[in-house]
Amino acid sequence: MVIGDAAANVVQLAGLSAGALIGLIVRAANNARMHRNNCKKFAQHLKMIGNLLDQLKIRDRPGDQTREPLEELEDSLRRAYVLVKSCEERSYLYLIAMGWNIVYQFRRSQEEIDRYLKIIPLIALLDNAKLNRRVEEIEMHKCEYTLEDEDMKVQAAISNPQPSRNDRNLLIKNLSRSYPNLPVNEALESESKKLKVELQQSRANMDHNECEVIQRLIEVTENVSTTLRSSDCPKNIESDPKLKETHTTERVVGGHEYGSAKRPSWREEWHADLLGCCSEPSLCVKTFFWPCGTLSKVASVATGKQTTSGEACGEIMTYSIFLACCCYTSCIRVKLRRVLNIKGGAVDDFFSHVLCCCCALVQEWREVEIRGAYGLTKGGMIPPPSQHMGY
Repeated sequence: MVIGDAAANVVQLAGLSAGALIGLIVRAANNARMHRNNCKKFAQHLKMIGNLLDQLKIRDRPGDQTREPLEELEDSLRRAYVLVKSCEERSYLYLIAMGWNIVYQFRRSQEEIDRYLKIIPLIALLDNAKLNRRVEEIEMHKCEYTLEDEDMKVQAAISNPQPSRNDRNLLIKNLSRSYPNLPVNEALESESKKLKVELQQSRANMDHNECEVIQRLIEVTENVSTTLRSSDCPKNIESDPKLKETHTTERVVGGHEYGSAKRPSWREEWHADLLGCCSEPSLCVKTFFWPCGTLSKVASVATGKQTTSGEACGEIMTYSIFLACCCYTSCIRVKLRRVLNIKGGAVDDFFSHVLCCCCALVQEWREVEIRGAYGLTKGGMIPPPSQHMGY
């Protein structure tokens, strides 16, 4: 089953209660082939929500005021089921290549479900101390979704424009783990078939970015298959002791870490809206009264080095002398876009800050939070939105 079957499942899920949907998601999470830890964290969070809904017996209560937000919650849970199910049924290479995008989907899905939960009247007006504690526990249960180190290494390997023998060996080793009952050549053939079906579905959805990724992944499978036939790579993991070793260190190429993010071949849209600052009132108020605080955090990610609030404030005051404050802040925005590989131009960035500097700063920091890019200032790795496949 690939995407088309998953879409068919959504139709079959119509009419199921939130509790039943959560049960399906938990079972799907237990069967996930990829993103296992993310699926388990997500399922655990939904179990907490399911227990609360069971105690309230909310579905049995009449009234349009309860019914409408509950239906929105159930719609969100259906989409969540498709996400978790895809971690079991989509091709291994697709789930690796789009790994960070899937991480973002887990984050957004949890935020969406929690948001719909809060607007259900019976929950918003709870006066029971025990149930209130359960609601607070759900709100405090912030899951950290990310990619496993080994998955990041494989992702870097298939993103390498000039793959080495070690890259191919790493891919073969992990592909064999994903298909434990198949020889490598049959696993590659199975991957290729899945990818071709996924490509057809992406074309039907007119998702050009996804089509480009899948086409390159098909090239990866074909090139690795060709290499295996030419005996350049071992056909069996057991035949090469190096493949059996656990890769605990990252090799360095050209002065950069092996697991570092490759520059994608296309640019993505902003995930956060420029005029959506009111969705986080506290951040909006803090930025309005103390913009240097938010700017320093954005600048730290954009430049790759720690920028203090005092340094940001000094820069703003210096540029303000020449009435060019927006020039400085928009330059930081340009750098951030390049780091996060977001579409746009310098003129758009400048006018965004002229229109509302506070809104622009809030958007930039929300984007950093959505993409989980905090680690850059500590020498960490920014999760890339997509990767360039170069096999």
